[in-house]
Amino acid sequence: MARDTWFETVAIAQQRAKKRLPKSAYSSLISASEKGVTVSDNVESFAELGFAPHVIGATEKRDQATTVMGQDISLPVIISPTGVQAVHPEGEVAVARAAAARGTAMGLSSFASKPMEDVTAVNDKIFFQIYWLGSRDDILARMERARAAGAKGLILTTDWSFSHGRDWGSPKIPEQMDLKTILKMSPEVITKPRWFFSFAKQLRPPDLRVPNQGRRGEAGPTFFQAYGEWMGTPPPTWEDVAWLREQWGGPFLLKGTVRVDDAKRAVDAGVSAITVSNHGGNNIDGTPAAIRCLPAIADAVGDQVEVLLDGGIRRGSDVVKAVALGARAVMIGRAYLWGLAAEGQAGVENVLDILRGGIDSALMGLGKSSIHELTRDDILVPEGFTRTLGA
Repeated sequence: MARDTWFETVAIAQQRAKKRLPKSAYSSLISASEKGVTVSDNVESFAELGFAPHVIGATEKRDQATTVMGQDISLPVIISPTGVQAVHPEGEVAVARAAAARGTAMGLSSFASKPMEDVTAVNDKIFFQIYWLGSRDDILARMERARAAGAKGLILTTDWSFSHGRDWGSPKIPEQMDLKTILKMSPEVITKPRWFFSFAKQLRPPDLRVPNQGRRGEAGPTFFQAYGEWMGTPPPTWEDVAWLREQWGGPFLLKGTVRVDDAKRAVDAGVSAITVSNHGGNNIDGTPAAIRCLPAIADAVGDQVEVLLDGGIRRGSDVVKAVALGARAVMIGRAYLWGLAAEGQAGVENVLDILRGGIDSALMGLGKSSIHELTRDDILVPEGFTRTLGA
């Protein structure tokens, strides 16, 4: 009898990822920082928001299509850039195929495990994510490589404080997968035969290098070499943001805004879009959930730039709440990584299908024929829910 690979919720995808992956690999998908207050708030805050549904008024068809940075997408969900997706042999290529199959765009990390050229070859709606890492010449070289590869937009990530220490323990990620490391990790790997054989069939272990930090055709530095250089690079200024935006000259998203004053400065710097995000709880622990910060930022700048939300999305109803409160679309991270770990490309498609189905159901209950009809009147926002930072 064939194994049933379908799962009905993101929570079940997470359960399957945990069951399939070695402990170290699964821990890297949980991440967060310090006590994990922010990552918990990202998820749990959505449950504080309610709906005001109609008993009559559902429409026969409901449209989810929109655009993000000039790209048409079939639902208001895009793939957030996450580093080193070596939890599956096809990594970012599998994710890109899944996104293309479901008609949406993908953010590709500078710390990805697959070369950008391999990813853009299977999905023509790629936004390349770049860190302020190295000299301006280094940054320009990566930017131009992305342009040549066909990236449609640039994402600049600056919201990172290099927080170390997690109360539940940090994942043990090796420097490289050499023979010594393979032997050391064998006790936890041997108990996960499906994961082990998925890589064994390709006759090579997970690759922990980041090829997009080097020149095309090069293996690139190891993850920790690149991470160390990032930590050692002086943080960017608003003038640096404006400079990079000018050098790129196309759609440009600044990721990681939670403050109104930062959102306004981003507009002044000329960005096309911002993401309301706390880096998935991996930044300063105690930062409010992204959804709490969204309404104030959307009110302040939403008619000048595209506003997206990233953080805590687990259901289609979460997406609807975010759009109703001012987001053009959302970006997902852990949700699709769990799908990737569980079932590869099919698992990522499954996650996107779950979100699409949940969006459709919520629109039906609210009597909306399109996500563009959503307003704040559709959402019950309890007193004291929102946070207005830097106003």
